[in-house]
Amino acid sequence: MSKYVIVGASAAGIGAVEAIREVDPVGSITVISEEPCPHYSRPMISDLVSGKATFEKMKCREDEFWQKNQVQTLTGRTAISLNIGNKYVALDKGEQVSFEKLLIATGGKPFIPKMEGSDKDGVLTFTTLSDAERLAARLENAKSAVVIGAGLIGVSVTEALVKRGLKVILVELQDKILSLLLDPTGSDIVEDVIRKAGVTVVTGQSVQRIIGKPENDRVVGGVVLTKGELVPCDLVIVAIGVIPRIELVAGTDVKLNRGIVVDNFMRTNIPDVYASGDVAEAYDFVLNQNRLLPLWPLAVLEGKVAGYNMAGKKTDYEGGTNMSALKYFSVPIVSIGVTNPKDESAYEILVKHEPEKSLYKKFVLKDNVIVGITLVNDIERAGILFHLMKKHVNVKKIKKELLSETFSLATLSPSVRRKIYPGE
Repeated sequence: MSKYVIVGASAAGIGAVEAIREVDPVGSITVISEEPCPHYSRPMISDLVSGKATFEKMKCREDEFWQKNQVQTLTGRTAISLNIGNKYVALDKGEQVSFEKLLIATGGKPFIPKMEGSDKDGVLTFTTLSDAERLAARLENAKSAVVIGAGLIGVSVTEALVKRGLKVILVELQDKILSLLLDPTGSDIVEDVIRKAGVTVVTGQSVQRIIGKPENDRVVGGVVLTKGELVPCDLVIVAIGVIPRIELVAGTDVKLNRGIVVDNFMRTNIPDVYASGDVAEAYDFVLNQNRLLPLWPLAVLEGKVAGYNMAGKKTDYEGGTNMSALKYFSVPIVSIGVTNPKDESAYEILVKHEPEKSLYKKFVLKDNVIVGITLVNDIERAGILFHLMKKHVNVKKIKKELLSETFSLATLSPSVRRKIYPGE
């Protein structure tokens, strides 16, 4: 029996191992992972496809990480079921791994809608290293691709394909790209840059079916859009998003909503069973509720909180929120919290837009507290702004300064500075 068993060896799993070892240097740890080489940065897989990064650069820990932390790794293995009463995880080849404490960090999997022809050769997803390697291997013989979904994953893979010289058609069901991150103005700025890079952007439609090549119907030859237009292509990448991998707890008493429900210690409703990362519904400090937040930095933090608590160091998760810092097609963007509220009348909106510079700043306030931040092409002060938001600082007296080019830490009063940076 292992004292600690962790199912999943990506961000949350790695964070948990490090936290456990800070508290318990000798307790046995077993990590189960479907991937043969798990400690790499998933946000960097587009850099691998584009040629910007090698696998060595993608590694987020040294090769000796597991050995140094005295971890037994079962890689290339699938955890297929959980027995809560007898406290063991059943693996794909019949073995049972017993535990005292269990962390479920199984992450998410690509959402693939029902589409005629989705089983054809050349239909790919884009969430793991193996996905990226399969895509990269096909690029020499491909000239064009359709990317379904214009969220973070879709825009990321689109940029990678453009850098490799492919003609890309980006198809998005919503009226705007990056609609979960940006409002229409911010979206239009990014879409304009993407179009100028040679990408065809189709919004308000999706792919109705995928068709084969005339000479071989089993291989991707094109797609038919919702309105009937036929778009020839060599590859189709489904990048609509991810859904939590909750199969391991199916049929058990572990409480589920969309993902696994946890408290602020990353505990499930079952004693000694924890969950973290993309599979867990954790606390959002802006919305004041638990929800799915499939983001790498939050998964690492949640894993650490779980690891500390599993090892006996009581640690509270302060919460995260929807936040992304990215730079696609040379446009730096920061998006945090409620950036595009459905009912704007319930909020105060501060905006600065300079179209000639493609610059856009937007702050969403509720009772004089920042609950949403959008920065496009000017992200230097994102850190300070995030801390104002995280600490729920009343910004009534500095609203005008928030949009100013001269806004900085020095703009804030000493009392506010102490509140957001208490150690200084």
